[in-house]
Formats: sequence, structure tokens, C-alpha cells
Amino acid sequence: MARVRGIPAEELPPTEAAIYRKFASEYGPFANQVAVLAHVPAALRHLMPMLMELREAKTLPKRYLELAIVTVSKLNECHYCVAHHKPFLVPEGITPEGVDRVLDYATHPEFDDVDKLVVEYAIAAWENSNRIPEAMFRRLRVHFSEAQIVELTLRITLCGFFNRFNDALQIEEEAEATHG
Repeated sequence: MARVRGIPAEELPPTEAAIYRKFASEYGPFANQVAVLAHVPAALRHLMPMLMELREAKTLPKRYLELAIVTVSKLNECHYCVAHHKPFLVPEGITPEGVDRVLDYATHPEFDDVDKLVVEYAIAAWENSNRIPEAMFRRLRVHFSEAQIVELTLRITLCGFFNRFNDALQIEEEAEATHG
């Protein structure tokens, strides 16, 4: 049980309730998270629409985005985020067992060189952001535009925020995330 009460959409002003419902119904099974975020209307108004807009823009291929998110979530041992994002990688061609082994990227049989680079960068950006070698950025630039590198970095660090937020407030995984 979460450490704070989840606020139902019906208790929110119309603008926030519409964002809440759209995010909870279209983005994925994140109703418990959005119900807790509803305590801070500014967060609800800005974070959820930003995530939906980023998804719609498709600047970054979903495979790489989800690899980065699962990597950071595994580093932080955020079970909520791993449970929610693991299913997004299966349609991208990574088996559930392969997702479980994402941190073993160097020898991962399901990963190509770009997948390995994304996981390597996610680890570096989360664990040693002030010590990322320029050589890694040169490698990233071979495969990604500057906009994609910025979004990848944004999503890696934002994922870390959500990991900490979910764990600190003990947000429970929705049944849809744990049972498909």
C-alpha cells in the first residue's frame, strides 16, 4: 500500500482530471502512480503530458528508450518500473528472459551493438554522469541525432526520478503490470 492516499480523478479539477484519465488509460497501467502524483497538480499537469508528447513524437526508437528505462530501473531495483516497462520490450524483439539480463549487456545474445551502447550509456549517465568519456558521445553520435541523445539522457535521468519517487512512496504495481 502506498504511503499516501491515491487521489481518484473525480476529486480533481476538470483539467487535471482529464490529464489523469488520459494518462492512466492511454500511456499504460500507471494509475497508482498518477493517483499519487495528483497530490501535486503542477506535476500532474506537466509530467504526464510531457511523457505522452514524447511518446507521440517518437524521436527516439521505442526499443532504445525502453532499454534505457529498464536498465536504470534495474540499477535502482525499482520493481514498479521494471514490471511496467519489461512488457514494452517484448514487442521490440527482446524475450522476457533477455529483459531480465539487461545489465549483462556486453555478452547479451539478443543485443546488437547499438543496444549495448544504449545500455552502457544508461549505466554511465545514471551512475557517473560527470565522468562520461567523450569517446562514448562520439559512439552515440554515430547512431543518434543530438535530439535523440538529449531525449535519451532526459529519459534516463527522469526514469531515475520515477524510480526514487515510486520506491519512497511505496507505490504498488497495478495488476495489469504484473499479470499482463
